[in-house]
Parts: sequence; C-alpha cells; structure tokens
Amino acid sequence: MSGSTRSSDGLDERRRRILFRARHRGMREMDLILGGFADAEIDSLSDADLAAFEDLLEPEDQKVFSWVSGTEPTPPEFDTPLFARIRAFHFSGRGLPG
Repeated sequence: MSGSTRSSDGLDERRRRILFRARHRGMREMDLILGGFADAEIDSLSDADLAAFEDLLEPEDQKVFSWVSGTEPTPPEFDTPLFARIRAFHFSGRGLPG
C-alpha cells in the first residue's frame, strides 16, 4: 500500500503478518481501507480483534468491499465490533492518503 505510515518495527510476528496482508490485498480500495485501518490501529487490537481481522482477510476483496461500503449486507460471521470499527474508520476519512 503506498502512503503507509506505520512501520512493522517492534510488532510481534502475528501483527506484522496482518499488517502486510492488510496492505497487499490486490484491490487498491481494500489496500487503503484495511491497510489504513491496520496502520492506525494494529498496536491497540486485542487477541480477539486480531482473530476477527485475520478472518476478514480471507474472503475476496470485492465481497469485503461491498460489506464495508454497504452495497451488500455483512454476513453475521463478519458482523463484529472490529468490522464496525473498520467501517467507521473508513467513513471518517482517516485512512485516506494525504
């Protein structure tokens, strides 16, 4: 993801892996949404949040994008407090490159 501001220095292996995967999705919009959120929040995520984030990295980008944008309903298994934080972060504009 271009425009990344967060270094992976000092992160444990699990957080480094999640940060990398969030920034390198294959769909630019998802690089910005998930990568931007990870840049800003990776340090503060609990183990449960990390597990939910890992689960969210599995579906196809187009599907996740449709859930984040609200064009399709979010499946119950992904409708988590973490997903709500990601959506709020996206709609706040905080993850947009400057």
